[in-house]
Amino acid sequence: MFSLWRKARRENSAASRLLGTTSLRFALHGCQRKFAHLLKLFEKYGDKYGFDALALAAQGYQESELNQQRKSHRGAVGIMQLLPSTAADKNVGIRDISTEENNIHAGAKYMAFLRDRYFSDPAIKPDDRMAFAWAAYNAGPAKVRKMRAKAKAMGLNPNVWFGNVEIAAGKIVGRETVRYVANIYKYYAAYKLLVELHPDKSIL
Repeated sequence: MFSLWRKARRENSAASRLLGTTSLRFALHGCQRKFAHLLKLFEKYGDKYGFDALALAAQGYQESELNQQRKSHRGAVGIMQLLPSTAADKNVGIRDISTEENNIHAGAKYMAFLRDRYFSDPAIKPDDRMAFAWAAYNAGPAKVRKMRAKAKAMGLNPNVWFGNVEIAAGKIVGRETVRYVANIYKYYAAYKLLVELHPDKSIL
């Protein structure tokens, strides 16, 4: 995921400024013990399913500000904002997502399912597999399939998210999914910057 991190820094130049915002201070300073506790879970399931823990944490922050009590009007619950029906489906198989650990486990496992089922083409680079999985987590894999087909029809690269499929996505579903993926990259970059600034993990 190192190249993903470099891309996040390059394509989201506001990441360093983001460290000073109220939202990131809440995420990275105001709840240090909570973040340290959750990071262990993100590391556990990141290792299990092949994700950078900080990338999963960034997704969790985008979804719920790492709040297990969050519930959407659509019925999505917890840190990773999964529908209980999605978590209970045979592709994830976690029926109780009311706890932090199960919720993070289900989110990571569902991300792995999306990545491996829909974006396993060798022509898709690992960073773009991650971006497509995030987009599918937000909009659904069928919508991402349409986005990629639209990108190809527009003469864009259907295997690259930034500057290509994201443009088609805006025409199909509006800006929501584009913002969703971009925001996760920003939060991921901010988390990585913070770790770089505190290699001794004094932030935790």
